[in-house]
Amino acid sequence: MLLCLLCQAAPAMSVNALLRCTIRLKRRHVATHLFLGRALSGADAVNALRPFYFAVHPDFFGQYPRERNVFSNSASILPVLCPSSWLRKNEPEATKKYSASLPRREELSRLKEELCNTFDLADIRWQRSWGVAHRCCQLQSLSRLSQQNPKVLSNLQGHTVVFGDQSGMNASGHVILGTMDVHHQWTKLFEQLSGYRGLQQQTAWLKERISLLLGGTQVVHVERLGPVQPLADHYSTLNTFHKSLLSPRLHLHPRSLQGLNMMLENDRTSPSLHEMGHFIIPTSCDPRKLQLFLQSHAREARQRTQRKEQLQVEEAAVVKLCLQTMSLRSLSKEPSVSSSQMIQCCRRLVEQPSPLLQGLHICVSHFYSVMQDGDLCVPWDWKS
Repeated sequence: MLLCLLCQAAPAMSVNALLRCTIRLKRRHVATHLFLGRALSGADAVNALRPFYFAVHPDFFGQYPRERNVFSNSASILPVLCPSSWLRKNEPEATKKYSASLPRREELSRLKEELCNTFDLADIRWQRSWGVAHRCCQLQSLSRLSQQNPKVLSNLQGHTVVFGDQSGMNASGHVILGTMDVHHQWTKLFEQLSGYRGLQQQTAWLKERISLLLGGTQVVHVERLGPVQPLADHYSTLNTFHKSLLSPRLHLHPRSLQGLNMMLENDRTSPSLHEMGHFIIPTSCDPRKLQLFLQSHAREARQRTQRKEQLQVEEAAVVKLCLQTMSLRSLSKEPSVSSSQMIQCCRRLVEQPSPLLQGLHICVSHFYSVMQDGDLCVPWDWKS
């Protein structure tokens, strides 16, 4: 049964031959445990399947949201298999790894603060869940470049820098530094930022024009809800959509849809309303059908948006309470964990506090694991 649940994800991952090979190997690894004829405990299941899970999550699935959902839904069954003794067994390992990572964490914090202050950066972020040592190396590399060519880094003023897969600027206007690129490629990007700013201005203008045509609805792009989109691709999508709205005469009051948001997608055929309250609109959507859809779903969109905002406020409050009550060093969640799931998890942590969690970094996820720097992953629907 467990194998069947997990293997539901495998067909969806046929996009990558290497991944298929990895999946076959991990299946054999789990099958061996079953063949030996002994009971597969919750801890055994997690240990056996952890390599399988990390082979495709969370980084690779960032490019394939549909496949990620299939796998996450299957993997979410694992928490019910994990005994309560898991925490007692793994807390010493988490504490040991965290203690060992302290010098790297301090260096990471120092480098980030130094770079942000020196070049007036809005923030430094990471596209992937790399470990502290990996992040330190990336910041050290940027720091060396700043010493070699401080003038070119001055072009970064006011920007958010994100270490990711490929250098460029994303749809949110963040400067992406490809972790596999050399200093020459980073320098070339910094020198081209003035051109990117021009494209940013054109993108902003298109968003304003679309909003005026669609009753005040704002086009947004949320990186955590999908794969990273380069700024040039985002501009092209907006331009195509804007042109499609110019031919027919739309009859939307200028402020009738004020306060609502929409995301454009090239691979969709029909519009839909996301559970978080924003519209998901195909770039090629017929304008008249789009107008009818927006008008008929506006009320529900406002209700869902209001609910989302309420959940976010409630989530922030319960996370703060959890941090204080349990004396945690940090409490975060994976992007795939919803606000309602996070709220449920935190409430139960407060109601059933464990002294073993004190002083640890906790990440709410869909699985149990001790990360390389001592962060402790627990499923949002953990069992006592």
